[in-house]
Amino acid sequence: MKFTTYLKDKLFSIVAYTISVLLIIMLLIAFKTPRHLNISIISIITIFYIITFAIDYFRKNNFYKDLLSNIDNLEKAYLVLETLTKPSFYEGELLYQALYEINKSFCEAITLLESQTQDFKEYIEMWIHEVKIPISSLVLMAHNHSDKFDKKSIEQIRRIEDYVDQVLYYVRSENAEKDYLIKETKLSKIISNVALKNKNDLLENKIDLIVENLDLKIYTDSKWLEFILNQIINNSIKYHNKDNSYIKIYTDNKDKDLINLIIEDNGIGIESYDLPRVFNKTFTGNNGRNVSKSTGMGLFIAKNLCIKLGHKISIDSKVNDYTKVTISFYKNNFYDVIKNKN
Repeated sequence: MKFTTYLKDKLFSIVAYTISVLLIIMLLIAFKTPRHLNISIISIITIFYIITFAIDYFRKNNFYKDLLSNIDNLEKAYLVLETLTKPSFYEGELLYQALYEINKSFCEAITLLESQTQDFKEYIEMWIHEVKIPISSLVLMAHNHSDKFDKKSIEQIRRIEDYVDQVLYYVRSENAEKDYLIKETKLSKIISNVALKNKNDLLENKIDLIVENLDLKIYTDSKWLEFILNQIINNSIKYHNKDNSYIKIYTDNKDKDLINLIIEDNGIGIESYDLPRVFNKTFTGNNGRNVSKSTGMGLFIAKNLCIKLGHKISIDSKVNDYTKVTISFYKNNFYDVIKNKN
């Protein structure tokens, strides 16, 4: 709080004090009191007024200064009341009480909203599990009676299954830590499951799947990682070249602290101006607009899940040449240390 601003706010009090002093001086002169007594009386009144004025300014300045500073520094400004000491002046008490009531009302609204959101997420999750049953039945029927299902119908069923999975993992991604279980897992087994899931699409699009140097163990949650890899493989299939297409999955262990899993394809690639935004929510880019319809959610969810799992994901690409997605796993004995301690 600036002192000049405080003076402007107290202008009425200063004017009233000045008028009062002038009236007192006039009365003292009228009663013909000695001059030195007049000076002493006016000096004492002025000193007490200045002291009172200064005390009032400093205590208000300290309170409002802390209030504004804490609001600027807090990530959640509505919690500012928790950082303040109840003021000793009446105006501050009124403001403090008003902030308390506002904060209370806001917290109640947030609690209600979180409860409603959680209920909605639980319902969506339950609905997805229910709807996956008939979808899985359709997939099985299409596989067992391929002569009765044309390719377009089978493709649409697969797309429905993929989109339903996306919704499920998106709903769970905000609280993924409650669902995943990180443990030592064979990378080759995860890749095998992913290859099996995408086998039909790979065969139909005549895409060669090449795997190399996957006989390694990593710390991850196999279920979440399979979903992440499925999103990447689906993109490679979706944006493949028509001739001599391949997807190559291999590891790079040059970094002593990391195991890098690389998924490389020779598809249409990604424009350089789209690369920085491929992990953004709902971003489809040039390929998503021109080649096929895309939600722009797959890589966004994959990125979030990698962060939750403690992995790093990055993409490098060149148009009409290649696309490389790298997932990095930390190579350490952190979990062994915890296990030994327990």
